[in-house]
Amino acid sequence: MRIDDAADAYATHLRDVRRLSPATVRAYRSDLADLSATAGAAELGDVDLEQLREWLWRATKRGDAKSTIARRTAAARGFFAWASEAGLIAADPSLRLVAPKRGRSLPFVATADALTELLDRLATRAGEGDPAALRDHAVLELLYGTGVRVSELCGLDLDDLDGERRTVRVMGKGAKERVVPFGGAAARALDAYLVRGRPVLLARRDDSPGEQAVLLGTRGSRLGARAAYDIVARTLGPAARATVGPHALRHSAATHLLDGGADLRTVQELLGHASLGTTQIYTHVSSERLAATYRLAHPRA
Repeated sequence: MRIDDAADAYATHLRDVRRLSPATVRAYRSDLADLSATAGAAELGDVDLEQLREWLWRATKRGDAKSTIARRTAAARGFFAWASEAGLIAADPSLRLVAPKRGRSLPFVATADALTELLDRLATRAGEGDPAALRDHAVLELLYGTGVRVSELCGLDLDDLDGERRTVRVMGKGAKERVVPFGGAAARALDAYLVRGRPVLLARRDDSPGEQAVLLGTRGSRLGARAAYDIVARTLGPAARATVGPHALRHSAATHLLDGGADLRTVQELLGHASLGTTQIYTHVSSERLAATYRLAHPRA
């Protein structure tokens, strides 16, 4: 079987059986397409360990990030393990393929004061009644107030909202559903958008009166993740003096929860992390912030 044909079947397996997110499936399929183009073998059974190592070495020489190379290693190992179990190859050539150690960089976290000031400015703009401003305010308040992923936010339907309990029901990675609470500020921004912003945006799309998406684009259809990223980058970027997207608000929400006394397990459940180890990076962020404050404030630091 040709590598590309097997890779297509593997992508289907990742999507339909393992229920990985579309973004992860696309990334793995792209990695395998690159492998097919550079491994020097068209047939799946002709790929050996040395060709896989050569493929990763080329990526290193090209300047790819360690995280990218680690993902490519994971894509190759998962792919060949699946092919071996399916009987497509006699032996798995990736068993001794080792990924480089990933340097762990701390995510950008905005201060609570900076976010409060920014969100207050958005609330003032939204108060003028512009439907896009009302939506943008709701987007940022919900991202920061819940810590959900941008794909989870954009996937919200009206039935997923519980205004009385102030919760949203989201579908996370691996099709795992969870219910996440949000506070009064997010509730007010959301209510204002639903009453004064969403109907105006929905009216711009005559062919979809039954649209159930909570967040709408300027033409009345569901707001996409890319558009939501642009909203956050445009709003938060100048304050951060860098290009930052929705994940910065997720990082900030998690860190501020820990700073405020929330336990790690609760934060894990709110964020929808499968592993507690993923959540633990935020303890490092909090420690770094504590150390930085100490160095600035203590006379004998």
